[in-house]
Amino acid sequence: QVQLVEAGGGLVQAGGSLRLSCAASGRTFSTYMMGWFRQAPGKEREFVGYISWNGGSTYTADSVKGRFTISRDNAKNTMYLQMNSLKPEDTAVYYCVADVIHRHSTVPEGYDYWGQGTQVTVSS
Repeated sequence: QVQLVEAGGGLVQAGGSLRLSCAASGRTFSTYMMGWFRQAPGKEREFVGYISWNGGSTYTADSVKGRFTISRDNAKNTMYLQMNSLKPEDTAVYYCVADVIHRHSTVPEGYDYWGQGTQVTVSS
């Protein structure tokens, strides 16, 4: 079993930056593909991006490409989401996810473990 705990959410003005973190329990973090989803009020969960087990490759959704960067530190069992040039439409609950069999998925069903989420609010 893997537990994921997000941190770093908050209120920021448009154009600002935030860095989310996701701390994972267990000794197998370094073997998992990790990712981020988000969900705005009244909308379905939206794929944000994923990162390979060793951090060697990442993939981000077009809606955040060039503004959001995913990284990980396997020594600290932690993944990060650096969010720059934030827009009001980035307002959502952001979820950390883990994929134990490396599906390279962009849909929620492709992930095995989810964190509880952290709220990000971008004011205009």
